[in-house]
Amino acid sequence: MIVWINGTFSAGKTSTARELTGILPDSTLFDPESVGDALRALLPRKRMAEVGDYRDLPGWRRLVVDTAAALLAEVGGVLVVPMTLLRQDHRDEIFGALAARRIAVRHVLLAPEETILRQRIAARQEPGAPQEADLNVRQWASDHLPAYRQALGWLTADAHVIDNGGLTPRETAERIAEAVRTDRAAVCDIVQTPEPTRETVAAGVLLFDEQDRVLLVDPTYKPDWEFPGGVVEAGEAPARAGVREVAEELGLVLESVPHLLVVDWETPQPPGYGGLRLLFDGGRLPEGAAARLRLPGPELRAWRFVTEAEAAGLLPRHRYARLRWALRAREQGRPLYLEAGTPVGTPVG
Repeated sequence: MIVWINGTFSAGKTSTARELTGILPDSTLFDPESVGDALRALLPRKRMAEVGDYRDLPGWRRLVVDTAAALLAEVGGVLVVPMTLLRQDHRDEIFGALAARRIAVRHVLLAPEETILRQRIAARQEPGAPQEADLNVRQWASDHLPAYRQALGWLTADAHVIDNGGLTPRETAERIAEAVRTDRAAVCDIVQTPEPTRETVAAGVLLFDEQDRVLLVDPTYKPDWEFPGGVVEAGEAPARAGVREVAEELGLVLESVPHLLVVDWETPQPPGYGGLRLLFDGGRLPEGAAARLRLPGPELRAWRFVTEAEAAGLLPRHRYARLRWALRAREQGRPLYLEAGTPVGTPVG
């Protein structure tokens, strides 16, 4: 299990985490900042300058999950993780990947009043650091307050909130420990299918509105948008899998089996295993159907109809290429066979 202590800079996460490891039995402190420090030392300066914050590095988010899993495999028990996550998509990606490894996460937010935060920031000093470094750290912490205020909506809805403005780190840790014991700091219900061990077959379904815009969904467990659909289960026909996934994800029951648009071989690229990706034409939704769409909160965050051009800004490159050829196949009335998003040989059918 992981107890993830969130909060903006100077909220008291690290000092509270140290105290908590002395209270929770079999607990170990893991500060993901050490992963960021390692990447800062290993990556070219040019790459770090492109992102500014190591949390924006996909490699950091993957390494945090891998390191947490490795630590739990070594020591077991509880991992106490003090780390600021102010972007919901980053939280979703990390917690979703942990869920895929069957690692439960209890999310706690330390939320003192902003006046107290500003006082702590003004008094903040880094041990042994020159005065200029202290000023930079204070400015960094202050600069993140607007992003913290903006994130409070989803943070307070997602995490167990503790106002530690008038508490010592020990008192805060005791409140967290009690919340964990009584399940008030509940396990996050974010979900993700288990990571594959070999190539998979996945079926997606394209659904259209009256303007021929295509429906995309925003998964909670990864950063990019997707098509409705999912992995085909053992013994399941791919088209039927697409119908099942649409019903589970959107509450929409398709009346007929959708037509095949593309078969795409996705090349394995570690850590991904790749495999066959099929896209089917679910047709145009009847009038009023969009208003009845329902999303499973732990799995999907949002949906929207988009044009082909708009999809380019939401889908990763390989998935957008698959969509482009699926739309061409729909126009031509014949399915296409792709490899890595590029047509190969003679069209199927």
